[in-house]
Formats: sequence, structure tokens, C-alpha cells
Amino acid sequence: MPGKRTDVISWDEFFMRVAVAASLRSKDPNTQVGACIADTNHRILSVGYNGTPSALNDDEFPWGTDEDPLHDKHNYVIHAEANAILNYRGSLKDMTGATVYVTLFPCHECAKTLVQAGIGEVVYLDDKYDGTEDNLISKNILQRCGIAYRQIALSE
Repeated sequence: MPGKRTDVISWDEFFMRVAVAASLRSKDPNTQVGACIADTNHRILSVGYNGTPSALNDDEFPWGTDEDPLHDKHNYVIHAEANAILNYRGSLKDMTGATVYVTLFPCHECAKTLVQAGIGEVVYLDDKYDGTEDNLISKNILQRCGIAYRQIALSE
């Protein structure tokens, strides 16, 4: 009788690939971000991606970055991490100690939201804003609140 497969992907890679798949739903022409929240029992709690609120018609949405706040996407888009929390239909206490897998390191607003939801760890793929003021604030929030964060790479 043959033995079981041993060349399976890790839980980290599995959940990050779910986050990557979620990012493919984003209509944002510049930055597609996905998030997957998994509990300590390796169970997916929720998934989200960056996009407009469900009541906004994203076909008529101003996807640019404009000097006019009414036409700047940043004022309308809900980030992947926030959407993953908002999409969850259980009790937020279930997120206590959970891990969020996100394709882009969280902004400072998402860092605060993750802290408030009880997330215990942030695992991310890309930190393209590393060193910016917002990024430093995010890292400071996570560190001060005892939330670990680490970057991983996906296998080919």
C-alpha cells in the first residue's frame, strides 16, 4: 500500500493562495488585494478583496486617482482586510488569535481594524509601501498591540 503524499503545500501557502485568488475579484485597475482569515484550527473564517461597497455600481465608479475627492477611488474602496472582517457571519470572538493572510501589507486603518477584530498574526506577500509614513504607522500599531507579522513567498 503506497504512503501518503508528502509534497503538499504548507497551510501558510494554502491560505495565501486563497488570498491571491480573492484578489483576482478586485476591479481596481492599479492594485488588487486579497485577504483570507484563518483560525488556529486551519479553518477559513472569511475572505475579502478590495472593492466598492456592494450598493455602489462599480461599472459607473471613478477608478482614477484624481485631485477631485469625488473622483478618487481611495475615498470609496473598502480594503481587503476590512471586507474579510465584514464578510464574516459568525461571532467576532472567533477571530481572536486568527491569522490574516493578505497579498499587500495592511495600511494603518486596516491595522487598527485587525487589532480591534482580535487578529493575532498578519502574514503578507508584498510590502511595496515599506518605509512610507503609513507603513511605519501600521507596523507601529501592530507591534504595540502584540500582533506578529511576517512576509512569505509562494512556491512556483
